[in-house]
Amino acid sequence: MNDIEKLKQIPESGNIALDIRAILQESRALVARTVNTAMVAAYWMIGRRIVVEEQRGEDRAAYGEKLLKNLSRDLTAEFGNGFSYANLRMMRQFYRTYPDFEICYTLCIKLPWSHNRLIMRVSDPNAREWYLKTAASEQWSVRQLERNINSFCYQRQLDSGDICSDTKDTDAASIDVKQFVKDPYVIEFVGLPPYPHHKEKALEERLIANMQDFLLELGRGFSFVKRQYRISTETSHFYIDLVFYNYILKCFVLVDLKADKLSHQDVGQMDMYIRMFDDLKRGEGDNPTIGILMCAERDETVVKYSIINDSQQIFASKYLPYLPTEEELRKELENRGHLLEQSDDGD
Repeated sequence: MNDIEKLKQIPESGNIALDIRAILQESRALVARTVNTAMVAAYWMIGRRIVVEEQRGEDRAAYGEKLLKNLSRDLTAEFGNGFSYANLRMMRQFYRTYPDFEICYTLCIKLPWSHNRLIMRVSDPNAREWYLKTAASEQWSVRQLERNINSFCYQRQLDSGDICSDTKDTDAASIDVKQFVKDPYVIEFVGLPPYPHHKEKALEERLIANMQDFLLELGRGFSFVKRQYRISTETSHFYIDLVFYNYILKCFVLVDLKADKLSHQDVGQMDMYIRMFDDLKRGEGDNPTIGILMCAERDETVVKYSIINDSQQIFASKYLPYLPTEEELRKELENRGHLLEQSDDGD
């Protein structure tokens, strides 16, 4: 359906003022999308023209610098702001990053120029393509996109296997739940010092205060239900730190926070929570409840020899209350891979 057809498909509510407002809002969005498409395509063509011109100079570096300075002066005088030396360099880099116009036409134009400027700084072409597609489909803001790039979201999703999967038209029961559980989680927005210098209560309070950021970090389909969710039997009351519902998986997700090292007792407690939740709270049509033990330190022995090793409902993930460097993340993923290999060897 093209944009004009979308305008024609706006339903009538019976209130003329509301209907006209809806038409105007959609038409303005259409204008914004059209302008963005034209602008991004124009910047790619400007970048291409600059590169072609630079190749005519014997000393390309010196000629290119002089060319950009002269262009910036002339274009700014005629067209106003937006054609600084730095911006022209960015347009040139835009073309060099995507020399095939097909990529620009099919992916880049779906995002504003501000988003494209961030993504083209990513060195891995596969990661760039993933950020282009995901930022457009998930409608990430510039801040969300920058944060996901800085927290190496692509690399962590790649490690979980959740990169190329399309779950829009897939039966929830057939989806691999592991694709929705990250390890590690990066929660630098809580502003807490690394383990062991913070407590679970402070961690929970900071996550609640930054729930929008936490939902973004959790990933697709998560909605927050309640903190300290009480679940009761005839004889006892239990309180689960954080409860979510994932509308893609169609199940509840229980998160238990552990600001220290994972223990067998933690695993047993989560197993009990899941069984109770399935028995007392799981609704008709819901898939089995899953639980995530989000811990400051993960004990490999506990993971290997507990029910986590074989369970499709309990997961143990480390959290990092800071943005890791690429090297730190690589070591975390390598350690996790080593743990999985040990588990496979023991089967």
